[in-house]
Amino acid sequence: MTGTVLVTYGTKNGSTAHIAESIANTLRENGLTVETMRATSVPFVDRYDAVVVGGGLYAGRWHKDARTFIRRHRQDLAERPVWFFSSGPLDTSASDRDIPPVRGVRRSMQSLHARGHATFGGCLDGDADGLLARRILRSGNGGDFRDFKAVAAWASGIAGELKG
Repeated sequence: MTGTVLVTYGTKNGSTAHIAESIANTLRENGLTVETMRATSVPFVDRYDAVVVGGGLYAGRWHKDARTFIRRHRQDLAERPVWFFSSGPLDTSASDRDIPPVRGVRRSMQSLHARGHATFGGCLDGDADGLLARRILRSGNGGDFRDFKAVAAWASGIAGELKG
């Protein structure tokens, strides 16, 4: 593939954006042309040859911007290779085992014939917005559980498929 890959995401506090940037950097290191942007900033998808869509998980659902992106661009996404990723567990579970996509993501994957999905640990620190985030932090359950080696390995697999 010699075209451009879009890596797009929905995030509340920025943790998913950092994962998206890491994916994009790995794809670039593997010789691909990549654009990264928030899901709300993508006007169209038809100029991309492949798309990676990510969303932060909140109460078992993907971030609203990622869900809206999928609905808005469903027809164009169905015509190109697509991968999904989720971020969110505030523990080591995503590094310890493969976590399947939540129901809504799984349905979108099936309808779009997505090539893969990965769940990565999340990050919740003192700068997080929202009442629930503050409660989680006060309970001592915050922290950074992102595994960027796992992110890079997953993105390298995507690069291999696209270049193969």
